[in-house]
Amino acid sequence: MDFWFVLLLAVGLCFDSFAVSVSTGLAVPHITFLRATRVALILAVFQGVMPLIGYFFGRQIEPLIGSWDHWIAFTLLSVLGLKMIRESFGAPEEAKAKSDPLSWHVLLWMAIATSIDALAVGFSFTFLEVSVLTAVITIAFVTYLAGMLGMLAGKTTGPRLGKRMEIVGGIILIGIGIKILIQHIQG
Repeated sequence: MDFWFVLLLAVGLCFDSFAVSVSTGLAVPHITFLRATRVALILAVFQGVMPLIGYFFGRQIEPLIGSWDHWIAFTLLSVLGLKMIRESFGAPEEAKAKSDPLSWHVLLWMAIATSIDALAVGFSFTFLEVSVLTAVITIAFVTYLAGMLGMLAGKTTGPRLGKRMEIVGGIILIGIGIKILIQHIQG
């Protein structure tokens, strides 16, 4: 897979982190650059490490499911994309919580919650011709940028932008799943 595919995948994965960052920017409108960097870095590290974990897990079971791997990748990405779209219409969990979005406890839970999708995508890397190291670095970097931009957007534009971006992210993931399926069916 080429770099542009990996970049598009990274963009699709970062929308949950973007939405969380928008919420953080709304909750802490006077956040400093240093604190915003800490939030974005935590989100980026988790978003980058989870595909790596998924990849290594997938490598262990790949010999068992290699003949229908493209269907697994398609299904995982489509389910994740539909989940993102469905969740974009609900109330954000961060808005329901009354806790400090900058506390370590809350940051870790936000990072884990937003990177579960990346774990599943990492699992699909087992079946794709992709440089895992390039993908992990790209996903982490794009997530960092999305986190910083999300907090800025939260401070300046309001909550609606985050929800719309989750829909776009879901559509991108579904599109990537369809692309993988079509490529494998066509040979």
